[in-house]
Amino acid sequence: MNWRYAHLSLLLCTLAFMTTMVARLAISPLVPAITDEFAVSNAAVGLALSLMWAMYALLQFPSGILGDRFGERTVILAAIGLTGLSSLCIALAPTYGFFVLFVSLLGVGAGLHYTAATTYLAKQYDDIGRAIGIHIAGSPAAGLVAPVAATAIAVRYGWRLGVLVGLALAVPAFALFARFVRPTEPDRPDEPMRDRFALSTVVALLSRPPVAFTTVLAFLCAFTWQATASFMPSFFAQGQGLSPAVASGLFSLYFLVHGITQPLTGTLSDRAGRGPTTALSMASGIVGYAVLVVGDEIAVYAVGVCFVGLAMSWGAPLQSRFMDLFTAADRGAGFGLVRTVYMTTGASGSVVVGALADLYGWDVSFGLLAAIMAVVLSALATNRLLGLGL
Repeated sequence: MNWRYAHLSLLLCTLAFMTTMVARLAISPLVPAITDEFAVSNAAVGLALSLMWAMYALLQFPSGILGDRFGERTVILAAIGLTGLSSLCIALAPTYGFFVLFVSLLGVGAGLHYTAATTYLAKQYDDIGRAIGIHIAGSPAAGLVAPVAATAIAVRYGWRLGVLVGLALAVPAFALFARFVRPTEPDRPDEPMRDRFALSTVVALLSRPPVAFTTVLAFLCAFTWQATASFMPSFFAQGQGLSPAVASGLFSLYFLVHGITQPLTGTLSDRAGRGPTTALSMASGIVGYAVLVVGDEIAVYAVGVCFVGLAMSWGAPLQSRFMDLFTAADRGAGFGLVRTVYMTTGASGSVVVGALADLYGWDVSFGLLAAIMAVVLSALATNRLLGLGL
């Protein structure tokens, strides 16, 4: 494989992933205007967004299977195209019902990308950790760009044009990917897709002890990521009494550190191993969440946020571990399956941490996140010290 082409492919996959994230994240800051437009409650719009993220998680498994059947390039192009089309439809939605439908469709389009793209990158790189880390960085990059861009446009032109930032990025991303990424041969072009969805196939993939162990670790990490992404601004504003501007600034710092450290942890996992690098992320999380809970100054909070940002870069080493565990023939379906499992279960982090905050306060709820990081670190240490081979 030509290294120049491999790097170009990685750049375009990252751009495609960023596009799917920008389209989704652009909606959140526009919620007040959307509720006014359709005369619905925040809960009603929240339901639409929940359906979007649920569809995104559920499509991870089909994404891998479709990639095996039709080739990853075809699936990635479909993801970009459907993302752009969904953004346009959301902007044109005449009623709340159509808004829900089109937002859910956006989740479907975005959900098609990640598994197929990661499987594709595994074919281009032997040291997959660095490539996955760079690819994942498209998400925090979108977190820095999308809310600001969508809000700036919406303030001047209205929320419907604000939503179109997803389409604005999808058009060039689709054109560049179609132009420069070569067609990919499907791994299983003749196998009926229904066979890949069979319960026996699912059980066979998940029942391997190393896969099951890694899936549990990924669930705990996803639980923490979901809670952090949902409530870090509220933790600072409501729990620590900081102004919304300062809380937003610290949240942006989190995304910045998260984006910078993803490629670094991925590269480190290629050199030092998946387990030690994941353990480093967990140790950073224990320190980071503890600092947030006990801190009382903005500078201290900023230090804690940096540690948390590093901790949430667990995706690069853990996802690389999954790719190591699956054979080339199983990577598409296998990786998609475990992502669907740990993302759907990890989504409970928002509910649990939100409920704990209501009942016992923000310090307790974020203290739980430190405890979860400690559980994962202990599991990794036990596996290594006892030589369990998981």
